[in-house]
Amino acid sequence: MPAPQDLIGDFWKSFITEKPGKVTAIFPSSLYETLLPLPQAADSNKSQKNCGLSYEAAAAECRAKVARIVRDCKRTNSKWTDPSFDVRGNGMDCLVSLTWRSPAPRANPWTVEDALSTLQENRVIGEGSLGLDITTLRKILTRQPIYDEDNYEDFNPNPRSVHRVSWIYENPQFSVDGFSSSDIMQGSNSEDCWWLSAVATVCHRKDLMDKICVARDVDCGVYGFVFHRDGAWVPTVIDDNLFLKEPDFSALGGSICDPTNSVMSTYRKANQTGSEALYFASCRDANETWLPLMEKAYAKAHGDFHSIWGGWVGEGVEDLTGGIYSEMVLEDVLSKEHLWKELLNEDKHFVFGLDILDQNASGDKNGLANAHAYSLLEAREENGEDGKPVRLVKVRNPWGQRGGDGAGEWNGPWSDGSKEWTPYWLIKLDYRFENDGVFWMTYQDMLLTFTNLYRTRLFDDQWTVTQEWTSVSVAWLTGYLQQKFVVEVKKSGTVVFVLQQLDTRYFRGLEGEYNYLLHFILQKQDAEPGDYICRVQPKAENFWQASRSVTCEADLEPGVYEILPKITALKDTSREPVEAVVQDKADVKPQKLRQVGLSFDIAHSKALKSATSPKAEEKEKEKEAAVAENKEEATDSKEEPADAKETPADAKEEEKKEEEQESETEDEDDESSEESSEEGSKKGEAKKEDGEKKDDKEEKETEKKDGDGDDKAEAATAPDSKESAAASVKSEGESAANEAGGDRDDASGLGGGDNEPKVWNAVCVIGLRVYSQDEEITIQLADPKNPQEASSLAVQ
Repeated sequence: MPAPQDLIGDFWKSFITEKPGKVTAIFPSSLYETLLPLPQAADSNKSQKNCGLSYEAAAAECRAKVARIVRDCKRTNSKWTDPSFDVRGNGMDCLVSLTWRSPAPRANPWTVEDALSTLQENRVIGEGSLGLDITTLRKILTRQPIYDEDNYEDFNPNPRSVHRVSWIYENPQFSVDGFSSSDIMQGSNSEDCWWLSAVATVCHRKDLMDKICVARDVDCGVYGFVFHRDGAWVPTVIDDNLFLKEPDFSALGGSICDPTNSVMSTYRKANQTGSEALYFASCRDANETWLPLMEKAYAKAHGDFHSIWGGWVGEGVEDLTGGIYSEMVLEDVLSKEHLWKELLNEDKHFVFGLDILDQNASGDKNGLANAHAYSLLEAREENGEDGKPVRLVKVRNPWGQRGGDGAGEWNGPWSDGSKEWTPYWLIKLDYRFENDGVFWMTYQDMLLTFTNLYRTRLFDDQWTVTQEWTSVSVAWLTGYLQQKFVVEVKKSGTVVFVLQQLDTRYFRGLEGEYNYLLHFILQKQDAEPGDYICRVQPKAENFWQASRSVTCEADLEPGVYEILPKITALKDTSREPVEAVVQDKADVKPQKLRQVGLSFDIAHSKALKSATSPKAEEKEKEKEAAVAENKEEATDSKEEPADAKETPADAKEEEKKEEEQESETEDEDDESSEESSEEGSKKGEAKKEDGEKKDDKEEKETEKKDGDGDDKAEAATAPDSKESAAASVKSEGESAANEAGGDRDDASGLGGGDNEPKVWNAVCVIGLRVYSQDEEITIQLADPKNPQEASSLAVQ
């Protein structure tokens, strides 16, 4: 019986994948070869940019796209329909993610005959009009099927029709009296409150809103928006088709005598006209359109409406402004005075959001919904009638109104109608009591009621952003990684560090099986252990609250600094491996897989552009030459029988020596032992075969390695900026797969060649972004195997 220590060792050998790797490209290079360059990938990882100029470049690209579309619309005398996000012709792909499960209806008790009967019963004779009990009619005509609980999807959209802005609104206007948080009304996506709170946080700043929607042509129905994603600004252009709650009159079925269209007109005005008719978010004004169009653009930028189901206020503000948020647990605030000064925000460098995540609360907290996001609109310190200062904050619920049970607004001190509101204060704060989701409360009550504060720092053209992305294997045993980022600061000042993983929201369904929590330490180069400047960790050590980034802000003097990442991983057994999803959806959802897969490839290419340094390229060429030489020797040995006869004995002697060397290095580090065990395994198999079989096997393996070498050589060559982005995605994807050791042992890629399941195979793509007013700041990615070798991203 094996010793206990041997049993432990055997367990970990079977549990940990020997060659950790991940899918880095959904589509092979052959699928890109005949396509035009992909503009989104051509400049995805420039290392150093001025924040203002970076935004202007994306905004200019967006304006140019809109101008080209408008020109073509006028040529054809037709409004534009977006072929890549066609909600009218391909609505389900615009609504739900790649792996969304369609609920299985059990029964639907309502029929067309029931609907027609109700129409007839509610008809009013006189002047051809139709009087309808709208509440009753809506319940009957839009009655949802009853679903099996075992196959229920939380996000289950059911819009009933699609029409253009000019059809829905009587007098459509993009904005009415500017932008305001009071405009915002949440729609049928019950879990996008985080994003609507982010919008409300931003929209009281006209300077920020004007930077989001940069171009539009109302007549042609085309709108251009710019959002921030994974360290880059992304232009997004949409048409003006929107989802509606109610079906068209013609879809109700049956035949109703309506020669003057009066019945249809009455139905349309009551059910399909104005902001209230929209299925998703809408503006409070019946003719204002900016919010539903922005929400549609944001959904398109991330794949579909399902992709914006659930999130964090700070992440939404980041995406809208290009800023960087940090999360603060309000119970942990050290200096309430310091926080108050930041909330006053006199220099307008910040915007703020709030949420309530009280796992112990059984219901609302003084009228405010739990597990819900809010916007912090304003902080004011004013003297009361008695001359004493009062600290107040203005907050908004994205619902835009109270719920059916009256909840949704604060009902404590300074709530609407409370005794604190004297005529003096109503005038002082220019406030009116309305059911609009807006309320005031004291600073102290804010600290006691809300759970988290999201503070987003904004960057203008005085700031420079430098970034580096890479792919790392995440061990089951958590600790700080040997692989680190080295930052050289040339000018003293405030520096903001952001360690983030890819935003998987825009390739939902292909996230893979693992969730990650990020940590890092900022220290001076060669600092003593424990002598750090910042130690950053997630605010909550649970994965459902995991955010995509962690940040540190510090005032630094010129010098060299190190960022040591730490990543905690958890396998999510409810999600399928990426390779399994691709094989499953290639036939059943081809168009959706094309869309999401392309986003996946472009996202992962960010981590690979700098993956190959010049020295690494030289090593790759040396390996390639060695493989070619081995192949020639194998061919020669077949042509010379005399040499072939001597090969088995020589090989056995060589194997014996290598096995002895392998046993001496058995207790070395994990990576070395894994490589040795793999070599020993191969050689042990070779010993059992005769010379002829061995020669034949070696020849086949050499040919395979030669092919792999060709691929690696192609991937190792960094694409020229003038080359097509498709070729860039191709080479980068292959390079990452090879560097990560993700060689597949079988044709399907769904299991190891020995048919044993590999339980732990976590690989995370991470990036470091550094914001500074130092234009010469640089980042290097240190190679843990060779500390002297680093991939420098300095811009010369």
